[in-house]
Amino acid sequence: MSRSLGHHPLLLAFLSVLLLVASAVANSTLTQRRTIGGHQRLASPGGAFQLGLFSLANNTKWFLGIWFAASPDAVVWVANRDRPLDTSSSGVVMLSSRGALVLLDAASDNETIWSSSKSNSSTAAVARLQDDGNLVLADSAGAVQWQSFDHPTNTFLSGSWAGQDLRTGAVWSASSWRGADDPSAGDFRYVMDTRGSPELHVWRKGRKTYRTGPWNGVRFSGCPGMTTFEDLVEFQFTHTADEVSYVYRDRVGSPVSRMVLTESGEVQRMVWNPATLAWSVFWSVPRDQCDVYGVCGPFGVCNAVGAVVCGCIRGFLPRSPAEWRMRNSSGGCARSTPLQCGDDGFYVLRGVKLPETHNSSVDAGASLAECGRRCLSNCYCTAYAASDIRGGGTGCIQWFGELMDTRLGDDGQDLFVKLAMSELGLVPGGKDLVKPIPRQTCQAHTL
Repeated sequence: MSRSLGHHPLLLAFLSVLLLVASAVANSTLTQRRTIGGHQRLASPGGAFQLGLFSLANNTKWFLGIWFAASPDAVVWVANRDRPLDTSSSGVVMLSSRGALVLLDAASDNETIWSSSKSNSSTAAVARLQDDGNLVLADSAGAVQWQSFDHPTNTFLSGSWAGQDLRTGAVWSASSWRGADDPSAGDFRYVMDTRGSPELHVWRKGRKTYRTGPWNGVRFSGCPGMTTFEDLVEFQFTHTADEVSYVYRDRVGSPVSRMVLTESGEVQRMVWNPATLAWSVFWSVPRDQCDVYGVCGPFGVCNAVGAVVCGCIRGFLPRSPAEWRMRNSSGGCARSTPLQCGDDGFYVLRGVKLPETHNSSVDAGASLAECGRRCLSNCYCTAYAASDIRGGGTGCIQWFGELMDTRLGDDGQDLFVKLAMSELGLVPGGKDLVKPIPRQTCQAHTL
């Protein structure tokens, strides 16, 4: 015998909740026939990510964004970060007739608050939230017209990319939030420098604060910690005539991770712990004082474990002894003995994060020996190193001018610094042009 739901208030309430959830969380796609707004969501096919309108602690500003379904506070992308809505009820997300994804404010005569397209040339027929957290707009043939991975905010996810399209000039970089409860663009940017041997830099209002060091075939030169979590993630670095990019991917069976540029300028790698339902930070930079960009100045070397962190490369002395006495080493060091252009040699500064490479040239096809010969014959070359540490070291980076932001570190590389023969204790015209110097021998000055 059938029974009326009216006699079972608990069952009726439960079904009401299910209906509310079903109406709030839609499928993973949006077409021109559908819109979402208010508390409605798109959910990725596997349920890992959701897209919709959200508010932070103050609950007065609303944003269109993507977040982890298991951790709604972990927002990974924000569309209208610098132009929030005043209420969620007025927000409408839809595909326009021209194929752009737009956020409209119904309270302001459907004013466009944000659009995926800055032109009228988009032809997207569907918007799809994927299981990797990427929001993709595709045309009727499936070709990608726009994707959120090309426009990061403060987070890189597994499979997303940082770098630059060298054909179009498009830059894929992160910018920090203004504050923990304010997703508007903050002071810091995490961007690929494609000059010389490419590397990632953190900038604050036009001032460089940190750099990773160049990619050396295995990792970034200044990030030895990357090799400690290769069991969790794999790295891919691409450097072609068309593109420079860095991608990480969570390995199968590994916990979900994300990389975040914080509002204070730290780059943090976080892992989700499903047992505690919390994120754990297991790697971050800057690590210490020596990771601060240029702390020891040109031709200086930073040693985080030394009593005095800054010293000069052998053959160099402080430019301003008075400033060094005040523990301001940013002016760097100057060469003690001028180079002779032809009658010079090299010494090996071992175990270092390679200097900044924007004033360098790179030839991945040259041997390390050939690299040394080229540097010796070029009067403007000041140092050289292998561009790829695999197989004992191959490829060639030559520096021209100052060596900036060098530090001693675990699992560092060999840097061959050009010095006058007299600084090396060698005889001009002799055969031994390279004199190895132990890892610790940079000159620390306690003036």
